[in-house]
Amino acid sequence: MSIVLVVEDSLAQRQMISDLLKGSGLKVAVASDGVEALEHIQKSSPPDLVVLDIVMPRMNGYEVCRRLKNDPKTQNVPVVMCSSKGEEFDRYWGMKQGADAYIAKPFQPTELIGTVKQLLRG
Repeated sequence: MSIVLVVEDSLAQRQMISDLLKGSGLKVAVASDGVEALEHIQKSSPPDLVVLDIVMPRMNGYEVCRRLKNDPKTQNVPVVMCSSKGEEFDRYWGMKQGADAYIAKPFQPTELIGTVKQLLRG
């Protein structure tokens, strides 16, 4: 079973995304900011995919994505940026940091699930 790490500082959003993913048969781990996400990945094996918010305290999603993509241990882990920053530039910048997909909030549940499942299939 695939494990998805949800990195989101808003408890409500984190819960909603986690419930959606669990509902589609995935295991979910959570982190409330970028620092916690990187610590989680260092302690356990890398997740199969990361759903990453951008605007968070301590370390933003762009920085987390860069670090994941520059680390040989996690460079092949797909990253889905999921942010309220929905401008074309935000999307461009997210992809430039190495994100595999970019979903703007608010999103349709089917968009998130479809994107996640597609990336997990490779």
